[in-house]
Formats: sequence, C-alpha cells, structure tokens
Amino acid sequence: MMYTNLLVETNGQIAEITINRPKQLNALNKETISELHEAMKSADENAAIGVIILTGSGEKAFVAGADIKEFADFSIAQGGELAQKGQEMLFDFIENLSTPVIAAVNGFALGGGLELAMASHIRVASSNARVGLPEVSLGVIPGYGGTQRLAQLVGRGKANELVFTAGMMKAEDALQWGLVNYVVEQPELMDKAREIAGKILNNSASAVASAIRAVNANFKDGVNGFDVEIEEFGKCFGTADFKEGTTAFLEKRKANFRK
Repeated sequence: MMYTNLLVETNGQIAEITINRPKQLNALNKETISELHEAMKSADENAAIGVIILTGSGEKAFVAGADIKEFADFSIAQGGELAQKGQEMLFDFIENLSTPVIAAVNGFALGGGLELAMASHIRVASSNARVGLPEVSLGVIPGYGGTQRLAQLVGRGKANELVFTAGMMKAEDALQWGLVNYVVEQPELMDKAREIAGKILNNSASAVASAIRAVNANFKDGVNGFDVEIEEFGKCFGTADFKEGTTAFLEKRKANFRK
C-alpha cells in the first residue's frame, strides 16, 4: 500500500515505519494518523513481522506535535471527538497491538509526538531528542493519552511539572526518569532499535503478545492485572511455541520459534 505521509520498509522480520513530513517536522494531521493506523494494522496482521520500529524522517524531529491549523476553530464537541477518535484509532491501538512497537525518537517529540512515543512499548532516543507536552501554552491539555501515560512512566509529580510548565526534557533527563529506555547518538539510533528488535525476535511471538496484554492490564481501570497474567500464562501452555520452547530446552538446543 502506498502512503502520502509515511515510508514503510520491511527489514527481515522488522517493519520500519517512518513519518515523512519533514517540512512540517512530521506533525500529526488527520491523514497521517489514519495512515499510521493502517500501516500498524497491516504490520500487526502480517505473520512474517515480529517487531515494528516507528520513527520520523530527517534529523530534527520524531513528531513535533499535532497539526494545529486543523483544529484551531473546533467547538467543545469537536475537540472531544478529536481526542476520542485519535486515542481509539492510533494511540490506544498501538499500545494494545500484539506486535511490539519500538519508537526511535530522532529529535523533537512534543505533544502528540511524545504521546505517540509513550503509546509504543519501548522507546530509544537520540542524544539530541527533546520531549515534552506543551499543550497548556496553547490553552488546551494533552488529548491523546499524554496526561495518563506520562504519569505512569515518570510519576505524578514530574508529570505535573512537565505538563503545567509546558517544558521540554533533554534526552538524558528522559532516560534518568524512565521515559526512554536508551539514549544513543543519532547515527546509531536505528541500529540500536534494530538490536532490541533482534533480541525480541529470538523469542516466542505468542508469548510476547501475551506479555503485552498482561503488562497493559495493570494500567486498565477495573482490571486485575494479576488475573490477566494468570489467564495469559495458562493460554501459553496450549501454543506450539510452548511445545517448541520446552522441547528445545530439554534437548539443550536453541528454540526455533519463527520458522
């Protein structure tokens, strides 16, 4: 499928999706959000793909926010609908994919850009990356899950500070606060993301998908994450990967999950 705002490449069992709006610093507009949904859905449904890497084109920005001119004149109802549809179509969708998503943050990740990175399962940042949720400087708040996921990752106090001040955090500070998993120099960014992807690909796809559901359950209101873990643990016993993994262990050989 051809996209207007994305570049999609397959690198072995890795789908690499690049947001390609460099003149707009890869800002998220309605069309880009829709295309990201379709590209993510396609990769997730492709049995040959085991990991998705998401990044932005150029060296300046991962995603430098939303395309403000699209919603500057929205009403209250339209604003609420914008947030609801965006969360459902892309941000919650990514978080709940069975295929792990690694965000390779190559510069500014502001507003919707940071929200997109936080919806991903793992984050790697280049040393020049700057992250933040500056929406209050526009008279609005984060609407794509930012207030929730930022507090989950860095704690309520630091999240309040970042949101209330509309401030930006440097990559090394983001690392110290647990907002990103690794910081590397920009030329090494994609290699680091691919390295992590390679480690994931050594393991069972069905077990990784179960792990995503179990970890996510801890952050869902009214859901007992321990119960979900027990359920997903039990389900693993009925998979071909469990048979292969345990057999390989007993035979003292490396398991071959992704034939």
